[in-house]
Amino acid sequence: MHHHWLTLLTVGLMTTGISLTSYAPIAPTAHAEMLAEVAAPVILHHNPAQPLTVFRSASCGCCGQWLEHIKAAGFTVRDEITENIAAIKRQYGVPSNLASCHTAIVAGYVIEGHVPAADIQRLLTENPKVVGIATPGMPIGSPGMEMGNQREPYTVVSFTADGKTATFADHP
Repeated sequence: MHHHWLTLLTVGLMTTGISLTSYAPIAPTAHAEMLAEVAAPVILHHNPAQPLTVFRSASCGCCGQWLEHIKAAGFTVRDEITENIAAIKRQYGVPSNLASCHTAIVAGYVIEGHVPAADIQRLLTENPKVVGIATPGMPIGSPGMEMGNQREPYTVVSFTADGKTATFADHP
């Protein structure tokens, strides 16, 4: 019995860095074929083999909550504790007016503050010519800053090396 759908899924997983450690063969049905066709593009949307490195202070609780949000979205996280976050922001060119409590790097992009995982995934998919994206400040209701039902609108902005900013995503 040939499992072409399994081969497709396995190749799709291998190209993302996800290893397939075991599987239970499923009889080739229309559902299995459909799964292979649908699952591979979804899995290929984000490459978890490319780690997201986060620089943060050990004492910041909201940074830890943001990390949990990022991990839940499928990112592989490298957590770097530092007591000199200002130096990290300078090193990676984060404009002071966009600063927040933590800075992350993924695929050469800077991610500043409480940026939703979906916006990071969109950044990686679209691959724009920017230094990065930022959620300035610490808006209530952004990932890691949840406070019950309280929520304030916020904007994720992109920024370039020469300081130009543009709206990347609105979160009303």
